[in-house]
Amino acid sequence: MITVNIYYSGENGSARAFAEEMVRSGTVAAIRAEDGNLRYAYFFPMDDPETVLLIDQWRDQTAIDAHHASPMMGQIAALREKYDLHMRVERFVSDEAGLPEKDLQFIKK
Repeated sequence: MITVNIYYSGENGSARAFAEEMVRSGTVAAIRAEDGNLRYAYFFPMDDPETVLLIDQWRDQTAIDAHHASPMMGQIAALREKYDLHMRVERFVSDEAGLPEKDLQFIKK
């Protein structure tokens, strides 16, 4: 699994407005329906009202490549421009072994 964290930053609430329009327009639902998408969710940092965090998870690189090649990327890029957003990206590849046994003691299920 590949997780991509995208931090969208703007001014005067533009990052939140972008996320809201992504949901309202049906773009988020369409991305979630794509083959290989495991998660597509926006979060709002408590200490930064001008940033939105997108957690985007995919089965593998092939699924990400298909998403990036889709016409939907043009729609997303246009919305990013509309709201004049800047981005910072982090990418993580999941460890097949999962959490070490010694760390599980700190997890309440």
